[in-house]
Amino acid sequence: EKALPPNHPDLAGSHLSFAACYEKMGDYAAALKILQSAFKIQQKAFQEGNPAFASTHSWLGEVYRSMKDYSKALDNFEKSLAIDLKTLPEKHPYQAITYSDIGDIHRLMGNYEETLAFHQKALNIQENVQCNPLECATTYINLGEIYREMKDYSTALTYYQKGLEIREKKLPKNHPDLAVVYHNMAKLYLATRKYSMAMKNVQQAVEIAQEKLPSTHPHLLEYKETFEKIREKM
Repeated sequence: EKALPPNHPDLAGSHLSFAACYEKMGDYAAALKILQSAFKIQQKAFQEGNPAFASTHSWLGEVYRSMKDYSKALDNFEKSLAIDLKTLPEKHPYQAITYSDIGDIHRLMGNYEETLAFHQKALNIQENVQCNPLECATTYINLGEIYREMKDYSTALTYYQKGLEIREKKLPKNHPDLAVVYHNMAKLYLATRKYSMAMKNVQQAVEIAQEKLPSTHPHLLEYKETFEKIREKM
């Protein structure tokens, strides 16, 4: 900041990195504030539709999703996708990521048909183009969530297991992204009254989150809440 003018585009990139850290720590308000600063810098530095905006819109979508402001999340993910569709080759992996993000927002808004359609668009790219396997895993896990909410538990479990298998191969054993899947599976087993399996999975989620996340992180608090629900049933 001392070496660069206040509207230099490199500062926007630094802001995105800081915002990502705050988002992972669960401090969504701080992440949002930094992202909004980055966006203002980019607006002064770039023409509308510049590829640089795609990443910022994507991060804004992530943060708004975490803050449960789904309409703003959807708006930002759609803006990110529009830029990527114009500026990237057809069936680029980044487009698949955003399709899956948009699908997940539709799930959170209760639009299940749209959810499945967007996740399928993501998989059409991810299963046929060389993508980061972890991106494909996220789509599988997102599909698991939608099928769990639709009470198609066997299909949900299949997708969770596909996503988990990839994450367990590619990530450290105590990675927070593994906790997310364990928690999702715990909720599925709770819904199907398989309480011992539910407890096993939620304990794994809580242990990872306690080690890796701040004590006030929304994910850890949610995992503990699920733990209590399962404990009451046993």
